[in-house]
This record gives sequence, C-alpha cells and structure tokens, in this order.
Amino acid sequence: MTVRESTFFGFANPVDPRPEELQAWAYHPDSVPLDSMPADWDLLISGDVLVSTLFELAMDRQCPARRFAQHCMYIYAADGVRPNASAQRKRRLKKFVERAEEVGDEPMAIWAHNCRVLMTRPELFEYHDWIEGGLTRHPRRLALFKR
Repeated sequence: MTVRESTFFGFANPVDPRPEELQAWAYHPDSVPLDSMPADWDLLISGDVLVSTLFELAMDRQCPARRFAQHCMYIYAADGVRPNASAQRKRRLKKFVERAEEVGDEPMAIWAHNCRVLMTRPELFEYHDWIEGGLTRHPRRLALFKR
C-alpha cells in the first residue's frame, strides 16, 4: 500500500511531524486543515529534517498540498542563502535546485530560477515573496537586477 492510498489519522506532534506523517497528510490535506495547525507551521517544518519530503511533494503534480510544499521550499531556500547558513544546507539546496531544473515542471523550474537569483544576489530577498508565500501565490521569474 502506498502513502497515497493510506488514510491519514493525524500528527503525533504537529510541531515536529515525521516525514511519513507529512507525506500522508499532503495527500489528504482536508483531514487536518492548515488553519487548524500551529501558528507559523510552515516555518516550523521548513527545515532540514523534512526538506526531502517537502521537495518530493512540491515536485508531484498530483499532490493536493503541492502549493503548500512549494511555499515551504521557498522558505527553505531563503534560509539556505543566508550568510550563516550551514555549508550542508547550501549544498543540499543546490542539489534540489539542480533536480528541479532537470526534471521539474514550470512551477518548480520557476522556483529553481528564483533560487539561483537569490543565491547570486541575496540582497534581492523580500520577506513577503519568500516567507509569506508571495512567489507561490503569484509565480513569476525574478529578475537578477531590480528595475
């Protein structure tokens, strides 16, 4: 039985979900609506522990919670370009970007492009776009230079 076919019964600890719980929820997001989750849940789960799961969900065109996963990937990327981000996180982000460029569809190609722009010019970071979901709600390719 695959995760998609399984039933989601909730999170043991919503503040620190296990990857398999997050994946099961993503295919049944109405079972626990986002507005019932802890405040800033997107920020809480957008770290190294769940990033591989979030990336897979963001890449899956059939995932009902795909846009949420893409939003979390924008948060992860913004955190990964900070000067004090770990070398491991920067390497991991680069691998996700490369994979999205290679096999991702348009939304993930846009995410990868925007990550490359931010890696090159971190001063172009805008909180609304990267953390509050602006680039997920209104997808667009960022310009390398502000006009």
